[in-house]
Amino acid sequence: MVGERLSFKEMCARFDVTPRTLRYYEYIELLSPEKEGRSRFYTGREIARMTLILRGRRFGFSLEEIRQWLEMYESEGTEAQNRVWVERADRQLEVLQKQVQDLQDTITDLQKLRDDVAVTLKD
Repeated sequence: MVGERLSFKEMCARFDVTPRTLRYYEYIELLSPEKEGRSRFYTGREIARMTLILRGRRFGFSLEEIRQWLEMYESEGTEAQNRVWVERADRQLEVLQKQVQDLQDTITDLQKLRDDVAVTLKD
């Protein structure tokens, strides 16, 4: 990735995001591509940030939480950033585990209802 530089179109393709998404991430200052005239180029730094942004979104973090976390690296360094990451990950794990339990409860209820109705059809 060192020395790698992607165009706007290549960045969209690499991360399978729409141009609108990429422009929005720039607008809210999650990404800062190099600009040459009207062209944008994404360096290794921006590619790494995009990887972290998409991973954070997949884990359920808000864009604001991700922005703050990325800025922390610039202002306070890796150790502070990692501490905050562990705290936020612990919190998010609790949220996701609750969602898993809620989903399992819903599946159980749906299965029971389905089975009850299927029995009445056999009668």
